[in-house]
Amino acid sequence: MVDTGLRHGANGNRKPSATIYDIARELALSPSTVSRALNKPGRIAAKTEKRIRDTAAELGYRSNPMARALPTGRTRMLGLVVSDVTNPVFFRLVRGAEHACGELGYTLVFAESQESGEVEYGTLDRLLPAVDGVVLAAARLDDEQISQIAATKDVVLVNRRVGDLSAIVPDPNVGVTQAVDHLADLGHTSIAYLAGPATSWISRTRGELLLERAVARGMTFVEIGPNSPTRDGGEAALRRVRASGATAALTYNDLMAIGLLRACREAGVSVPGGLSVVGFDDIFGADLTTPTLTTVRSPLGLAGEAAVRDLVATLDGAQRDTSETLATELIVRESTGAPVS
Repeated sequence: MVDTGLRHGANGNRKPSATIYDIARELALSPSTVSRALNKPGRIAAKTEKRIRDTAAELGYRSNPMARALPTGRTRMLGLVVSDVTNPVFFRLVRGAEHACGELGYTLVFAESQESGEVEYGTLDRLLPAVDGVVLAAARLDDEQISQIAATKDVVLVNRRVGDLSAIVPDPNVGVTQAVDHLADLGHTSIAYLAGPATSWISRTRGELLLERAVARGMTFVEIGPNSPTRDGGEAALRRVRASGATAALTYNDLMAIGLLRACREAGVSVPGGLSVVGFDDIFGADLTTPTLTTVRSPLGLAGEAAVRDLVATLDGAQRDTSETLATELIVRESTGAPVS
């Protein structure tokens, strides 16, 4: 292992950073043991690892990932690219990914695509040389572009499937079925789905499932979109929802649902009497709206953790599961109720 870098002394002068050899001398351990403790957590006894990490902190040791990459070819940095950094749906995903990186001794590099496949491709072109692998969450690239990237770096997808590439996909089957059954049991016979971006794989998947489940319950179904996956997108869709005659609307995500609630309030449409509204993902704040939002919860914190662990396992040469799914569930709140005749 190569350690380089500088640290400041008490007098403000720069002096060489502590190295693994300094730590080894301090604890009367071998440099290789110190290196394993700092770079491959869990490979040595927990008490010894803690002693090494405590001593490293006391001595001001800082690892240099770029220097470490010289002999190993690994930077121990992972990339995470999401479609929109302002969307609260990604907060838990990023937190989960960061938690797993911290446990595994990796640094997470975070970027966004601004809902653009072109921006996403350019971002990855700059990011890939610096990381060992990348997690793509809600990717806006087409299948061929993702396959090209996977041919050069290990990739794990979240909310997307492409061939046999490793993917973590919160399974919408249970949540969608629960949502349609909930609306049917309330007396709704017609539902509208406000789709997300045309490039969203998960939006298309949810739409197909909703169509299948609605028909199975004898309900009429209309898909409206594509739409911007934002509050403005949900607000703008109200006119078409009302024209469709649907008494319940399910939206691609909670931001759109919140926008739809706002539009209903401004137009004097009662929720849930005049229109029941169901979102997807259960973002922070979904229970703070008026009325509070019924939504299909996706375990995105677990998805972020699982994606990083799967990516690191692949980097370490372990067998990976390319079909991992996580359960979704309906969270019933105040925005759904029986339609008023």
